[in-house]
Amino acid sequence: MPTYTLGPEDGILSVRTSRTGAVAKAGHDLLLHVTEWSATLDTDAPSLSLDADAASLRVREGTGGMMPLGEDDLANIEQTIDDEVLLGRDIRFRSTSVDADGDTLSVTGDLELFGSTHPVAFDVSTAGGRVTGSAVLKQTDWGMKPYTALFGALKVADEVRVEVDARLAQ
Repeated sequence: MPTYTLGPEDGILSVRTSRTGAVAKAGHDLLLHVTEWSATLDTDAPSLSLDADAASLRVREGTGGMMPLGEDDLANIEQTIDDEVLLGRDIRFRSTSVDADGDTLSVTGDLELFGSTHPVAFDVSTAGGRVTGSAVLKQTDWGMKPYTALFGALKVADEVRVEVDARLAQ
């Protein structure tokens, strides 16, 4: 079985946020793409590692809200994520165990985010020459304060969904 090295040229690593609060209708649910990342999937060991540049998150879609997001809004959101939410700290994942059941890998490991490291578990599929999967993370588990606006009446929900969809090229 091969070892795969993956990055933005192979697929998409994304983060989905949702909104909450008294004026949630005013905000947007966001789809962000991580534009600088690398992962290694070793199917022999097996193991999985990922490094992501937190400053490379780019807004690809904003749904809902009272008004569509303009270019200035997108730039402001990206700057806020880097300066106020992630504080420019990189993101790292290292598996501690990977169990294979056919095309499904059950992965457990340590995620370093916002200067804290905590265990996470998720499944990925390697069917059809692709690796796909997702994990739901609570920002507060890593000591992050979800972004708020309008004196707390608009908030980014604590839970965010991280998704990967990449081709497995040898």
